[in-house]
Formats: sequence, C-alpha cells, structure tokens
Amino acid sequence: MRVLVAPQEFKGSLSAEEAAAAIARGIGKSRPGWTIDLLPLSDGGPGFIDALRRAVRAETHGEAVQDPLGRNVLGQYLIQAESNVAFVEAAQANGIFHLGKDELDPLYADSFGVGELIVAALARRPSMLVVGVGGSATTDGGAGMARALGAQFLDEAGEEIGRGGAPLADLARIDWRPPPELAGVEVVVATDVTNPLVGPNGAAAVYGPQKGASPEQVDILEAALVRYAAVVRRSLGVDIAGMPGAGAAGGLGGGLVAFLGARIRPGFEIVAEATELRERLARADVVVTGEGSFDSQSLQGKATGRLLELAGAAGKPCIIFAGQLESPSEKVLALTSLEPDVAAAMRRAAELLELLSERWAESWAVPPSE
Repeated sequence: MRVLVAPQEFKGSLSAEEAAAAIARGIGKSRPGWTIDLLPLSDGGPGFIDALRRAVRAETHGEAVQDPLGRNVLGQYLIQAESNVAFVEAAQANGIFHLGKDELDPLYADSFGVGELIVAALARRPSMLVVGVGGSATTDGGAGMARALGAQFLDEAGEEIGRGGAPLADLARIDWRPPPELAGVEVVVATDVTNPLVGPNGAAAVYGPQKGASPEQVDILEAALVRYAAVVRRSLGVDIAGMPGAGAAGGLGGGLVAFLGARIRPGFEIVAEATELRERLARADVVVTGEGSFDSQSLQGKATGRLLELAGAAGKPCIIFAGQLESPSEKVLALTSLEPDVAAAMRRAAELLELLSERWAESWAVPPSE
C-alpha cells in the first residue's frame, strides 16, 4: 500500500508539516509495511513556503519585518534556484498567528511587514514574484504593504493617514510610483478565496469577525474599504471593489493587483504544480488529507476540497482528518470523536491525530493482492 499523506495546517494547532508527521506516525504504528509519501499542502496561507521548500531547490532568506502591530519578527522567503522565482508568504509578516487573542486589533492591524518582505525579495532581482496570501490579522486592503514600497496615502489636507484599515475612511489621494526593482517582474497572488474586496461577501464582512472585529467594527472597515476602492480606482485606474480574490487576506489580494499589477491564481494550483501533486496522486493507493475545521468553505477552493476532487477524478479513495466537523460525513474522521471538548482537542491535536490515524490504518481494508 502506498499512502499519499497531504494535509494542510490545522489552524491554531498544527502546521501542515506537523500534521503530516503525526498522521505518518499513526499509520506507521499499525501498518509499518506501508509506503508513506509525505506532502504537506498550502493554498497560499501559512505553510506556503514550507510546502514549496520540500518540493523545489531554493535558497531560504530571512528578513526582520514588522508584524501586524509593528513589532519586529523574522520573516522568510524563497528564491528558486533554476527559475529565479521568489516566493513570499505574507502571513510570515501579517499572520494572525503572531497575535494572542487579547492582541487582535482589526481596525489598525497593518500589512506593512508584507511590503518589507517583498522589498527584500525584489532586491534579489527575481524573474517572478509569487505572494501567497491568507491567514492574516489585517483588513487594510494591502495599503500597509504598498506603503512599505513607497506609496503615500493622503487625506484631504494632504497629510499621511494612519496605519490599518479604519484610517482608510479618511483617504483622499494616493501617490504611487512603482519602485524600479519591479520593472519586468511578473507578480502572482496565490490565494484560496474568490471573495471581492467589499460587499456582503467581502473582506470585512466575511473575514473581519475571524480577526476579532465586532459587528460595529465590521461596518467601520467596510465603509473604509469602500472609500479605499474608490480612491484606488481614481488614483491608479484599477477597479478592485468587486474583483474576485481581491478580498483575500483582508484585501491584500486587491492591493497587490492595484499596486504591483499582480494576477491572481489559486494557491493550491501553484503548490500542486511545484510538488508534482498529480503525479504523486497517480502513484498512490489511498490519499489522506486533513485540516482544522472541515466545513462548507473547505469545498470552495481550499486545499482539502481540491485534493478530494482530484482524488475522486483519479479514482483514488480519500480520507479526511479534521479537528472538528460542521456536519457528519463518512469521509471525514474528527479529532472531536476522541476528545469532544474543542479547546482540549486543539491542545492535544498531534496526539489525537496520531491515534486517529493509527486506528484508521488498522481498520482499513487492504486489497488481497497487497
């Protein structure tokens, strides 16, 4: 039996690499003779660089950048050896994992550090820049990112507005000249979402609450992003308000399109191509994937849902491990079946995932020829 173990992160508990390792340990305990092909996945958010680093020959570079609250953190990016493509994971700077629950600041969290990572990557003169977005603590439309690259965001009096999403309500004009390092560099946004910047399915309405925004703060951010989109259209000639994917990472997707001329691609596809996922899937007898919460969004472009589709098309059985389930499913085994308390299950995620994998592998019916 050859098992492709390809989970994404269990948000708040395990990275994709940690989840894959736990699953492999569990399978190995009950089925030591099985061949396990480890392939941690990402759709652009946290784990994007880790997934690529296992698949492509690349140099890892570190840079001191600002987190969503302006504190220094170490961010990493990759430069692929053969193609000279730069890969940046935005969450290395603006990821919500940098903040404790009592530190969430949805109105003023800022993506400036993402711009600092991009500046560092561009200094290496890449042929292409791929920015994976997702898992952010920010809802500033990528304004902070652009500010780090030299953009100025001015109010009616010509004064620079503050950082974060809420101050965008005072935006009147944007002064922007792309840095010379951008010349000739193709920029790609890797994201798993198709949400527009504004509206009922936009960045503030859908993702603001996940970043700590109250209903009143969601309204503040929505109004600020509407203003921002209007000024971007007037100053830069780019309409990002209803653009699919512009709402990714609190509007960072739209900001990258507006300021860097980026095009948006599914992050899953970028990782799948780099890791030769389809070829490895073809060689597998069964596929095991997983994520922290399996719900309706999982089937809307996220890595778990896309892998389930690919496995089905290839005629391969696919088992999903999840921290918790929105609704019961025969294909999904949840950690909460072993530990009903969600908080406790998150704390014990690695242990429970290993145990659940061991029990699954022991009960899995192996074909007679095996």
